[in-house]
Amino acid sequence: MNEDQGAEALALLPELILLAGAVGGLLLGLWTPQRRQGRVRAVAVLACLGSAVAAATALPDPAMAVFEGTWTIDTTTGVVRITVALATAVAVLLASASVAGHPRETEAYVLMLLAALGTVALAAAGDLLLLVAAFLLASFPLYALAGFAKDARGTEAALKYYLMGAFSGVLLMLGVTALVLATGTTGYPTLAVALPGAAAPLAAVGVLGVLAGVAFKAGAVPVHFWVPDVTAGTTPAMAAFITTVPKLGAVAAAFRLLAEPFAAASVDASLLVAVLAAASMTLGNLAAFSQTEVLRLLAYSTVSQVGYLFMVVAVAARTELAVPALTIYLAGYAVTNIGAFAAVAAAPAARTISDWTAAVGRRPWLVVSLVVILLGLVGTPPTAVFVGKLAVFSAAWDGAMIWLVVLAAVNTVASLFYYLRWITAGAVGVSAAPPAAGDGAPAGPGPTVGVVQRTALLPTAVLHSAAVASLVLGIGAGLWLAVALPA
Repeated sequence: MNEDQGAEALALLPELILLAGAVGGLLLGLWTPQRRQGRVRAVAVLACLGSAVAAATALPDPAMAVFEGTWTIDTTTGVVRITVALATAVAVLLASASVAGHPRETEAYVLMLLAALGTVALAAAGDLLLLVAAFLLASFPLYALAGFAKDARGTEAALKYYLMGAFSGVLLMLGVTALVLATGTTGYPTLAVALPGAAAPLAAVGVLGVLAGVAFKAGAVPVHFWVPDVTAGTTPAMAAFITTVPKLGAVAAAFRLLAEPFAAASVDASLLVAVLAAASMTLGNLAAFSQTEVLRLLAYSTVSQVGYLFMVVAVAARTELAVPALTIYLAGYAVTNIGAFAAVAAAPAARTISDWTAAVGRRPWLVVSLVVILLGLVGTPPTAVFVGKLAVFSAAWDGAMIWLVVLAAVNTVASLFYYLRWITAGAVGVSAAPPAAGDGAPAGPGPTVGVVQRTALLPTAVLHSAAVASLVLGIGAGLWLAVALPA
């Protein structure tokens, strides 16, 4: 390996750490007794933290492309690297409550690391062939994780997820094939040069096919049908991972495509993504209105959030505000969405909104953190999603997508309805809770309740941490925007 190759390999240090964690964890699990598989969990968490540190210390300025331009390292890639690594570490810890002692505990952690690696590859891809490879790497581990429990709902969810993924993968490869036939190249920079003179039908098929594959990974309309079934068919920890981490890479991949090669295509890719954004936020909200099961409510909430994320994708080539808006919203969404699923895991007996009235009695701080998280998903100041939405709305306005900003504002207000239903159930539960011990109540919880509370300790800690992180990140990002973008 010559000096240049060594420097390029070093540029991929965050990804190499994730890969080493996956391979090392798998080998360690093969030689570790089943009762001590927690060692693999520690390896997975350390690999994620090491990857995040490596990414934070290697943020490129200016941007660079390695391995003949196929792997792009810039601000977007750096933020996705850090966010994905930290989100995966938290998801591994959350999942430990449900997979600890499982015969395939090691495999669960390894699959999560591989999916995280595929997600980063999606965000960094600067070539269509790498995009396809990243799509596959970010998909197949998740199919296994969706049906990890091997119960009826999980098996059905995994099957639907796989079938929709296979269909979307075919569309992606069809799109790549059409673009290669139209331009004779797969690299993003050369695509941007060749697409204006390409045959319009082939270019249109190519753009539509590639965006369909990326939209599937993001959970956007109209390839979102897997989201509610997978979210409700698996554990809250796995649902948090599946609905958060892959979405980060998919949105970043769509942003990179719209910022360079597709901006010059004969088909108006910007308008197409704007329509997908409008459909996702609107249909996601409409579907969430009637949900009584908290996991399905959060599933449709994630669909609507894709709409707001795709707003900035639609104006990726139209405004300089797009990159900061994207990075802030990605980080804020990751923190807030994981916190919401941690709230579900913290009260495992409460599957429906009405169940929360009984489940959160004498747990007022859980409800307080839940309120911060859910209002954060709405976009209430000073949470991180509020700053992200403000930045996204500003970018869309600056990119001449005024109609989309108006629709997004209406959807934001409408989303309050179903979030407030959940908040109200929690508030009623706390206010109606029996008096504490010494006021006529039993001295302590019964055996079953005690077990549930011990199981929920880690999710509760994650929920509180996410609520605090959402506020801190929101304030910090707001101050940074005020200083960096005074105009």
